[in-house]
Amino acid sequence: MNRHALLLSAIVLAAAPVQADWPQFRGPDGTGVSKSRGVPLSWSETKNVKWKTPIPGRAWSSPVVFGSQVWVTTATPDGRELSALALDRDTGRVLHDLKLFQVEKPQYAHPFNSYASPTPAIEAGRVYVSFGSPGTAAIDTASGKVVWERRDFECNHYRGAGSSPVVFGDLLLMHFDGSDHQFLVALDKRTGKTVWRTERSIDFKDLGPDGKPEAEGDFRKAFATPHVATIGGRPVLVSIGSKATYGYEPRTGKELWRIEERSSHSAGTRPVLGQGLLFYPTGWPTGQLLAVKPDGRGDVTETHVAWRLTRGVPKKPSLLLVDDLLYLIADNGIASGVEAKTGEVVWSGRLEGNYSASPLWIDGRIYAFNEDGKATVLQGGREFKVLAENRLEDGFMASPAVAGEALFLRTRTHLYRIEEAR
Repeated sequence: MNRHALLLSAIVLAAAPVQADWPQFRGPDGTGVSKSRGVPLSWSETKNVKWKTPIPGRAWSSPVVFGSQVWVTTATPDGRELSALALDRDTGRVLHDLKLFQVEKPQYAHPFNSYASPTPAIEAGRVYVSFGSPGTAAIDTASGKVVWERRDFECNHYRGAGSSPVVFGDLLLMHFDGSDHQFLVALDKRTGKTVWRTERSIDFKDLGPDGKPEAEGDFRKAFATPHVATIGGRPVLVSIGSKATYGYEPRTGKELWRIEERSSHSAGTRPVLGQGLLFYPTGWPTGQLLAVKPDGRGDVTETHVAWRLTRGVPKKPSLLLVDDLLYLIADNGIASGVEAKTGEVVWSGRLEGNYSASPLWIDGRIYAFNEDGKATVLQGGREFKVLAENRLEDGFMASPAVAGEALFLRTRTHLYRIEEAR
């Protein structure tokens, strides 16, 4: 290679995009795939920790990163106080500690869940935080002042809220899938006013799996986060409810199609799209991974399911899709690489522990975080290969964030910035 070619190569590498922010659950495009480079392979409590800040309360929401700030939500263990915190990205110093909502009689939340599990969404000048029906607010990120709030949505989350809000243009899109009501809303992100509200077209209130009246709410409850993708040249809001997945027009809330799945319920992941297909796990009790064609009109259950996978399927961790492979980290630690077009399992291996956090793809690697604080880094590709094993105290329930060359990891008690010491 001549001198000019080397110089040009260096310029191209220097100009390669660096993912500076992580503005929502699972990152800029909602898939958990990062464009960052130089992120650490190894860390511990004493290695590659730029800062570590205690976060009060009990909450499984993920951190979001924008500009010079990192935001998280939190709650008291009894759910009576719901708060948001902003930290300085460089130092970890708390900039804002905002008590947003006081709840006199909190709904029941399952001990495995928390009262602050939905992840915020952030953009220039605004962060949008939601705790489900107890309250949603828009906050000025500079001043910490509440711009607007909503506390009027009725929804019994039954086991606690889990779905995160998503920004689409001037809209804030939100799921409310509870034991009493199942609907979606789009709010004007500037004012908080409702632009549209769409009730789920399938109501599973009447019968349980045995054909008898169902009193419990699990068969109507869902935890999944909505996802807007371009399908057939237009935006489609892909929305996983309990026992059915839907495609909507995101600007109007009009239902385009749905796929019913009556053997499973209460899905909790965010879907991914690629290779002409939509991929998502269906939830409890056993759950399946569905690959479906994301088009058609009306009920396409019998015509648009391309394949199903029944083993090693996660219920809480979301999927990764990179090129022609899906990567799965099941709740029990079974990791798999799966052909996206066919559903064929290319490789599988077992990781230590149980998993709730969604994995990351960074620079050809898969980062997986278990509930005991162990993080395993796998080589991406067509074989199972462990590159590193790391551990932090207190365990991971929240999904991680990555921005620039740093990981932002929330354990049960602290927020860390993990970065190579230079």
